[in-house]
Amino acid sequence: MILRFFALTLFVFVAGLSQAQVRVENASFEGEAQDATTPVRWHECSDETTPDILPGFWGVTTEAADGETFMGLITRDIGSWEAVGQRLPEPLVKDMCYEFSVELAHSPTYAGYNLPVKLLIWGSRTRCDRKQLLGEVPYVDHPDWKKYKFEFTADKDFPYIIIEAGYIDGLTFPYKGNILIDNCSAFQLCKRA
Repeated sequence: MILRFFALTLFVFVAGLSQAQVRVENASFEGEAQDATTPVRWHECSDETTPDILPGFWGVTTEAADGETFMGLITRDIGSWEAVGQRLPEPLVKDMCYEFSVELAHSPTYAGYNLPVKLLIWGSRTRCDRKQLLGEVPYVDHPDWKKYKFEFTADKDFPYIIIEAGYIDGLTFPYKGNILIDNCSAFQLCKRA
């Protein structure tokens, strides 16, 4: 009887832990460093353009914040930008508050795509349909990795997330820029009193 009670308690505890966080697969964008390549477990969410797995290409020599590689996204002066998405192992749940972090940097030597850009993180109901802005960093111009933290409440169930490079607000023209991305955390339930 005690053994059954212990097993049931352990099962409820483990089930609760799995609901307390939503993992991001290949959260550090590991893979063989190469240009125009989407990291494993991620998919492209922008037309005719793919991210890069770095370092080692386009003049980017920054070391990874976590693991061996990271992802670079660019914006172009023709009005296009790069974005990737992922179907999460479990969806973000409507009306739940989540915390999330990611490490970001900027490369001053990215084959001419050298200006700073912003980062947007979206919740999505389908593969690349941006529905709710979950987090935004308006301007990343530092060459060293810095951790950015976000908190949001999902307004729908979101089985997908999208990570996107964007032009800095207030500029009236498209430009060549970059952002480096590494070490995404799991989406954790908010720690509120």
